Amino acid sequence: MLIVECEQGSDAWLQARAGVNTASNFKIARSRKKGGDWSEDALNLAFGTAIERESGFPLNEGHETWQMRRGREMESDARIAHQADIGVYVKPVGMVLTDDRIFGASADGWIGNDGGAEYKCLVSTKELRTTLINHDLQQYMDQVQGNMWLSGRAWWDLGVYCPAMKAATGKEFFRWRFKRDDDYIDAMVADLMEFEKLVQSNLAELRKLAA
Repeated sequence: MLIVECEQGSDAWLQARAGVNTASNFKIARSRKKGGDWSEDALNLAFGTAIERESGFPLNEGHETWQMRRGREMESDARIAHQADIGVYVKPVGMVLTDDRIFGASADGWIGNDGGAEYKCLVSTKELRTTLINHDLQQYMDQVQGNMWLSGRAWWDLGVYCPAMKAATGKEFFRWRFKRDDDYIDAMVADLMEFEKLVQSNLAELRKLAA
């Protein structure tokens, strides 16, 4: 495991992510059509990852959506709310990478020696409804278990931070704690290794274009 100490959204953070299959994309990397072929999103992700890995630079040149910017700007507030909720310090972390730098994750925080944190600063009514009312947390599971796989940690807190919810519920922070699931991780890693073959195939095609 490698740790790159950097602030999320910084140039160092963007550089550390270039060509890396990150936990936020693990769900896409595993996605397939009904017949078993790769989904369009997975194909596009593999091609973009190959370009970044060959060039050594972020393909989007640091572009971030307003949702990404909002999450980055509110992360420290979410961490403070989390600390107040559990009563212990949450340590900011940069990028966590495998030794070969093929896989990685931007861990939002580490808790003691065994735990970690992922924050979702949601504003979409659909995401808030499905998460808080329907309790649909499966959409975040690859990222949560992926962080535990990469860090070797035993549990992870998933926190939803939304100040607008405080007027309606009296709370702006909601939290779920998940234990490490090695069976889930083994199945996920097997899928990610198959995806890596797709990235390698794209790398070969890029090198043909350069020949």
